[in-house]
Amino acid sequence: MKSTGINFGIGFVTGRANVCNVINNYYQNILEQLQKVSSNINVTIFILYDTSYQNVDKKEFYKIHPEVYKNINIEYITQEDIEEEKKILKGRYGCAAKEINTILGYGHAMGRNTVMYFALKNKMDYLLFWDDDEYPLACIKGENGEIIWKKQDNIVKHLENIKNADVSIGYHCGYISPIPYVKLNDEISEMDFKKYIEAISNEIIDWQKIKNLMQIDNGVTYANPEIANGIGKYELGLDNSKKWVSGSTLCINLKHIDVIPAFYNPPGARGEDTFFSMMLDNCKVIKVPVYHFHDGFLKYKSLMNDKFPKKLRKIETKEENVEERFLKASVGWLKYKPLLLYIQEPKKYNEKIQTMKKNLEISVPKMNDLFKTNCFNKLNEILELYDQNVKKHYKAYVDINKFWNNIKFNISKV
Repeated sequence: MKSTGINFGIGFVTGRANVCNVINNYYQNILEQLQKVSSNINVTIFILYDTSYQNVDKKEFYKIHPEVYKNINIEYITQEDIEEEKKILKGRYGCAAKEINTILGYGHAMGRNTVMYFALKNKMDYLLFWDDDEYPLACIKGENGEIIWKKQDNIVKHLENIKNADVSIGYHCGYISPIPYVKLNDEISEMDFKKYIEAISNEIIDWQKIKNLMQIDNGVTYANPEIANGIGKYELGLDNSKKWVSGSTLCINLKHIDVIPAFYNPPGARGEDTFFSMMLDNCKVIKVPVYHFHDGFLKYKSLMNDKFPKKLRKIETKEENVEERFLKASVGWLKYKPLLLYIQEPKKYNEKIQTMKKNLEISVPKMNDLFKTNCFNKLNEILELYDQNVKKHYKAYVDINKFWNNIKFNISKV
């Protein structure tokens, strides 16, 4: 039964045990934020964990401190829970297994759909997605070059804005992209790296942004002081541009579920937030002045213990796990870019996909040399495969939203 007051869900879709560190270190911050709000707020943290993502033992996801349970409702979404809901959808509503498996399960998009499903079923009014490598902090570059750290009221700011909107989205600072610092020289020229970035680029990442970021601030994105102080909200799309949102510091008004789309990504791809964004044309989306610090390489976990460095360093290509993280991101981006191009510019699709292939052919050998590996060779085959299947993926994208529209009202009424 729905509790008295506002039911606010926080959703973690995770495959890393770092999620426990985030919750253990910031639950007190959450409670302090709620004291600033006059309404009665009931917080539930939903944790959907995937042990296969990094081969993490199930026990690692249950290391939430006892004091957290005493103050905040924690709801784990297990494989058993998912299978039970699949039976309900099949038996009670006559849904086909193929359709059900597009909503309930694991993965970037399906995981978010699953959390949204359980939040609806648990009568949440709002749901804030929070990634396991993000902290409610803003890093502001001071006049002397040293960083001013400012804690962010991510719950409060979304609560202030989501009530009269369908979706709200905050800002990111820190290492917002898992692209390491690349020193451009004889080993890899600016033109080589540009061709690689242009091949994997998307609606958020482009060559000019990456170049400027590396040349000016060593790959770090610093927070705007006014925004970090809660100033400057605005509505996206008023200039007729797309309402692009990201998958974290993303808040959904579940009371407006009629206009909320499903998440989708092609198999093994990223882009779940991209394709969600492309269905928001008729939604009111508010850009909220609040930051999450993205610890994209998990090099600054000490921030969770209030250990604030005066400077943020370059993340070099030779560092441990950097190649793996960057390659995984490149694969995820590349797998969804054909569908993005197909939806955005269908008449120019063939021309643009051929340009992507040429850019990869030129730049992949350079990336292999840079990282002393042959692992980047697979990108050419991946692009070829996802180009061949782009129409199939487009149909799946359309179909998942049809199915979601058919079931979401039933879920919210149970």
